[in-house]
Amino acid sequence: MFSKILIANRGEIACRVIRTARRLGIHTVAVYSEADADAQHARLADEAHPIGGPRPQDSYLRGEAIIAVAKASGAQAIHPGYGFLSENADFADAVAAAGLVFIGPPGHSMRKMGSKAGAKDLMAAAGVPVVPGYTGTDQDPAHLQQEADRIGYPLMIKAAFGGGGKGMRIVRGRDEFLAHLESCQRESKNAFGRDRVLLERYVEHPRHIEFQIFADAHGHAIHLGERECSAQRRYQKVLEESPSAFVTPDLRARMGAAAVLAARAIDYQNAGTVEFIVGAGGDFHFMEINTRLQVEHPVTEEVTGLDLVEWQLRVAAGEPLPLAQEQIVQRGHAIEVRLYAEDPDAGFLPGSGTLETLQLPPPSRQVRIESGVIEGDTVTIFYDPMIAKLVVWDEDRPRALARLRGALSQCRVQGPKSNIAFLERLVRHPAIVEATIDTGYLDRHLDEFFAPAEDDPSLLLAAATVALLQQEAEANAAANTRDPGSPWHARDGWRLGAPGARRLDFEHDAREITLEATGNAGDYAITLEGTRHTIAGARFAEGAASLRTDGQMRRFHAAAFGPFIDVHDGERRLRLRSADGPRRNAGSAASDEHRIRAPMPGRVVVVKASPGAALHAGDVVLVLEAMKMELALKAPRDGVIAEIRAQPGEFVEADAILATLEQ
Repeated sequence: MFSKILIANRGEIACRVIRTARRLGIHTVAVYSEADADAQHARLADEAHPIGGPRPQDSYLRGEAIIAVAKASGAQAIHPGYGFLSENADFADAVAAAGLVFIGPPGHSMRKMGSKAGAKDLMAAAGVPVVPGYTGTDQDPAHLQQEADRIGYPLMIKAAFGGGGKGMRIVRGRDEFLAHLESCQRESKNAFGRDRVLLERYVEHPRHIEFQIFADAHGHAIHLGERECSAQRRYQKVLEESPSAFVTPDLRARMGAAAVLAARAIDYQNAGTVEFIVGAGGDFHFMEINTRLQVEHPVTEEVTGLDLVEWQLRVAAGEPLPLAQEQIVQRGHAIEVRLYAEDPDAGFLPGSGTLETLQLPPPSRQVRIESGVIEGDTVTIFYDPMIAKLVVWDEDRPRALARLRGALSQCRVQGPKSNIAFLERLVRHPAIVEATIDTGYLDRHLDEFFAPAEDDPSLLLAAATVALLQQEAEANAAANTRDPGSPWHARDGWRLGAPGARRLDFEHDAREITLEATGNAGDYAITLEGTRHTIAGARFAEGAASLRTDGQMRRFHAAAFGPFIDVHDGERRLRLRSADGPRRNAGSAASDEHRIRAPMPGRVVVVKASPGAALHAGDVVLVLEAMKMELALKAPRDGVIAEIRAQPGEFVEADAILATLEQ
């Protein structure tokens, strides 16, 4: 076994690898960019070394710099994590050439899977079922159009190199093909450096089922069961679980055998994932092999009781697989969701900023937290905006879902917006509860996963009560302490001979909410939309608020931080912001009709218009790249471009004016 390893990654996966290495007595070396100088993975490792600027291409993608640190530090092996260089065959070969061990598959196995086109051909030759399509090298648009017509619609255009949902488009008719092809090729070129694509028949309402595989250098290859990842938005996984409620024992056996066959076909070693697309009737087709550890590997660990990072280390050190296929036993049910700094209400726009508040449920046998940040850390624009992975386990699927709902109710993020409320609605949706969701369901029915336009009155009243109690506590603490027993120095809303009315102004989802309250010390009368409600015996302490609303006792999870009030009744969440601060200028919306602003920090990828160009509302003016995604910035109205203020390759700040229209 190794005595020292370097982890060529960052964030939660680097912290994850460090944890297992430390348990095994292995010294760990981290690398970090300028943006990650204070990051948790750099602090948790036994030693950490800088490798360059904040952009990935200036740091975590600099293979030669990483290898140099490994050699200088005395590391014997390099663990690539996932993303960055984890599936780069040239890097794997360079590690081996430097006399180090790459903790992953050999470069020649990666190359066989590096091209989706070549992978499909190889799998078909090995007898693994594949989806009909075109994988040829002739990339002339006219020829690709011809092949698309032959395959039939709907079809999928896919980047031949890469993954992560990048460079994928569904084409439903002939007239759409060339436009989608151009978009897919550009995204593939930006993400992976190559614009080759492949075409394949699109399976309607498919399930995404993947099998965890492991192979060693002694000829052994096995699978550790399946994970279902059908809950996806724009090809990005949202919820993963194991085992799949859709997979029967017979289907599991056939798919598992196909996964092992795929591993043997490419002389695979170490951890990998064979991904299948499965039709409603149980017919399955090979999609790809991810030649690395997957983001969702913890759900497999939870149901098998195995540490997959330990297995990776042992296999890379030359040891045989610890168990044979018949010794792999699954128990219970595990589910994983990913907490992101993003705004679901704004099209899941990634966020950045300081995590002023980060509260996650305490770890236990049933709840597991994987995170690379803590409260006070910053989510930067340069990397994936994941805050944490929340993984739960229980004896069966219904109990695991209940466990997940409870864990999510304890999560709070303040700073950048998060997707927590979206995840809470997701895990209560019938398509998840009944295990009927397919890979396109979220995109087809996204509106079903958002909060109703009207706020629940009970949550509003609870939030208002917490605000009142908090105001009184803060005011009393700040009062003159020379005579603490004097009622004249109290700031609790009490008035001699008068009700002491207080107006509460809140903002929620860009809406203004106004309530009026009288009373003090937990007994109030609150008027909401003309209706008067009686609050009695209200208490707020240790993350919980209890109160009698119109005679009925209710208990809520609650928190007050800065101008925000959070309440949660076990099913629904409401966050209000005090509206005491300055309001946005009413004329600003009108002025923005003439300006195109950056919605977040990022890099300008494409400028598609020039001064003097006439545009229609919705025409793309610029394309911004931030946090591994492209954002098309469109004209807000018909008009003529007056000025372009950004150039391709330029980094811009949030809210920067990138272009203007003639007024």
